[in-house]
Amino acid sequence: MCGANTLAYRLVAELTELYEVSVVAIVPNRDRDHAPQITKILGEGSVIAVPAITEEALRAAGVVVARGIALVDGDDQSNIHTALRAQALNSGIRVALRMYNQRLGKHVERLLNDCAALSRSATAAPAFVNAALRRPNSVQVGTRSVSVEIGLGGDPADFLCTIADRIDKQDLARMRLLPDAPGPAATWISEVARNPPVAPGGAGAFAFTPAGTPVAAPPPGTRAVLRFLDGVRPHTPAWYSRLRWRIVDLRRLLSANQLSRVFLGAFAAVLASFFVVWYLNGHLAWAIYDTLLDMAGAAQPDVLGQPSQTGGAWQRAAQVVTTFCGIMFIPAITAIMLDALARGRAGLARRPSAGVRGHVVVFGLGNVGTRVATLIHRLGIPVVCIERDPTARGIAAVRGMEIPVLVGEAPLEDQLRKARVHRSRAVLALTGDDAANLEAALEARALAPDVRVVLRLFDDDFATQVYRTFTNAASRSVSYLAAPAFAAALMGREVLGTLSVYRHVVLVAEFVTEAGSDLVGKPIHEVEVPGEVRVIAVRAKGARDYAWRLDRSRCFAEGDKYVLLTTRAGLGRHTSRVAA
Repeated sequence: MCGANTLAYRLVAELTELYEVSVVAIVPNRDRDHAPQITKILGEGSVIAVPAITEEALRAAGVVVARGIALVDGDDQSNIHTALRAQALNSGIRVALRMYNQRLGKHVERLLNDCAALSRSATAAPAFVNAALRRPNSVQVGTRSVSVEIGLGGDPADFLCTIADRIDKQDLARMRLLPDAPGPAATWISEVARNPPVAPGGAGAFAFTPAGTPVAAPPPGTRAVLRFLDGVRPHTPAWYSRLRWRIVDLRRLLSANQLSRVFLGAFAAVLASFFVVWYLNGHLAWAIYDTLLDMAGAAQPDVLGQPSQTGGAWQRAAQVVTTFCGIMFIPAITAIMLDALARGRAGLARRPSAGVRGHVVVFGLGNVGTRVATLIHRLGIPVVCIERDPTARGIAAVRGMEIPVLVGEAPLEDQLRKARVHRSRAVLALTGDDAANLEAALEARALAPDVRVVLRLFDDDFATQVYRTFTNAASRSVSYLAAPAFAAALMGREVLGTLSVYRHVVLVAEFVTEAGSDLVGKPIHEVEVPGEVRVIAVRAKGARDYAWRLDRSRCFAEGDKYVLLTTRAGLGRHTSRVAA
């Protein structure tokens, strides 16, 4: 494992604790970043400190006989170079490397023999977007998408399985993941909490599995279930909302100029002249036509001694006023257009609209912040970004999408006011500093007490305290979301996605029942482990799509593809079982 950042630390813990494999770490410095925590897990003898990863360092780490190598630190170019060196020393080694450029990563996967190129930010970004928009976090499995719904509502028969129960935001340690609870066949499960049936010979409440085996009914409270996601409503603002924003921006532009009174007077004169022309002609369309041409200087004057082409002296006076007032408007409009064009060519950031509402404020334009802003923008939702570092590469990325961004070391309160946080639907604090993210959340709440807040936090204890203190808030950890995918890729398994229940994560992973596997001929219920592993879909060899709502007595056959809903520990144990 090469690296010493947060992802490297989570990945070391994942591999050693869940997959129970030996790990050797190459870190730039033993005393910086998360190298001390990595050393505490692996021991001094399993950590090599070198400023740059060379062939000698790879040999010292045992790459020649290693099963795999994970490259999670540094930039894309250095990770590619290290991957090439590693496969030159060991042609059969499995490579999992972190790549921000996903398109380049696909090319690298084809270049190397056994390689998986993953983006940490791309893996974690959807969870932040869904938390901000209160959208179901979903994973694509075959032709269907599955999502988490917290607080079961509607018809209980349409959910696939229970992901978690005993959910208490004040004490998330009580939460049970993948409990041994009845499945969707027990359609009356929601009635149990309201009208508990009395078991024969006792006073306990029971539910029953499809086979008729009684199990204790889950206690009342909030639950998280897995169900199909049929679609998401578009969030694009209506055309009249966008028009209102432009009018407000124009008003702000005119009021900020010292000549605003002159322009307002000229506009009033043109408006009065328009009404005069309309009154004399009696035709609204012709009045608009004459007024616009007069403003552009295209008026046709009457000639002395010839019949008048206008409505008389009053209309001639109105046309004169309109033409002279138009002389001021045309240069102003031209200047505004040239300024907008010059800003685009010079790469200047666009300011947020003064009339924007229902938007999302993204604080921090690192890799994760840029991905999140891009995803939200593609949904058609207005986005306003704030970045204190003027050299952040995310500024150029969002500027290319014409997303407004506020840059500089101005007081955060002022930046949030300019971002119209009091009119926003959510604020995402996505810097790599937990303290800075908390500061942004507190400043946002001071300006808008009811705004939705999503924080990027690495420290789990810190995040727990935030959940207890904040209302209408969510927290996610990038490394915690990404580490399972990197670990599974390193072990040669495919994680289709992650589903979040507050700070807890369950994984959706795909396996194949290979020839000679211990699973061939075994029923599904023997593969499942309460609290760790549940089979949610199976696709038989040659079938076009997955089968859902499975008969738990169905036996696995050679070539079956099956999808697991599993905890991190469950994935590690199941992988070890399959490998054995």
